[in-house]
Amino acid sequence: MKHFTLPLIACLALSACSTFDPYTGEEKATNTAKGAGIGAGVAAVVAYIANKDEDDIGKRNRRILQAATGGAAIGGGIGYYMDTQEAELRKQLRGSGVSVERDGDNINLIMPGNITFSSSKANIEQNFYSVLDSVVLVLKEFDKTLIVVAGHTDSSGSDALNQRLSVQRAQSVSGYLGAAGILNDRIESIGFGETQPVANNSTEAGKELNRRVEITLLPVTQ
Repeated sequence: MKHFTLPLIACLALSACSTFDPYTGEEKATNTAKGAGIGAGVAAVVAYIANKDEDDIGKRNRRILQAATGGAAIGGGIGYYMDTQEAELRKQLRGSGVSVERDGDNINLIMPGNITFSSSKANIEQNFYSVLDSVVLVLKEFDKTLIVVAGHTDSSGSDALNQRLSVQRAQSVSGYLGAAGILNDRIESIGFGETQPVANNSTEAGKELNRRVEITLLPVTQ
């Protein structure tokens, strides 16, 4: 039985993924990829999902599709479905500070620390609500995707503290999406602590980039 179309190889080369620059409108390799490589967060999410029980995944997929518009799997048009969703996300998030990254049939939204959470906090910043509301609009329209919300931290503090904080941040965003009307079956939240940096933790600018939330959208096929 097929479930998700999930590439198991990360986009570790700069040419492997395209990223939208919300400030210039250009499509280019992301600057935040220094150190860990583009798609490191996506690869970790894919590995996490791949390790889940297949029967549980299948049952959840069926619940998602039953609740989705039309009630049928995407079928052979996965690429087009994700292309259209990506274009709408780029439109909604232009100028928001969120990067839209494409990795195969998966879409990753990278939300850096300067727009999401204060340092050492898991409460959503007030100006981040409008960004999440824009994401919700697209998620409701394209309802045949699994949404994995991943929290990340910089290297300040202990491993245990950072792991707990990353989980709390992911849960804060997941809770907001659910409260906004997104089907709970579609939402997974996970914390990676400080293990998936995208920038150098030796600088304040790098730490701000590493303090982030990523929302990865994976197509549900059946």
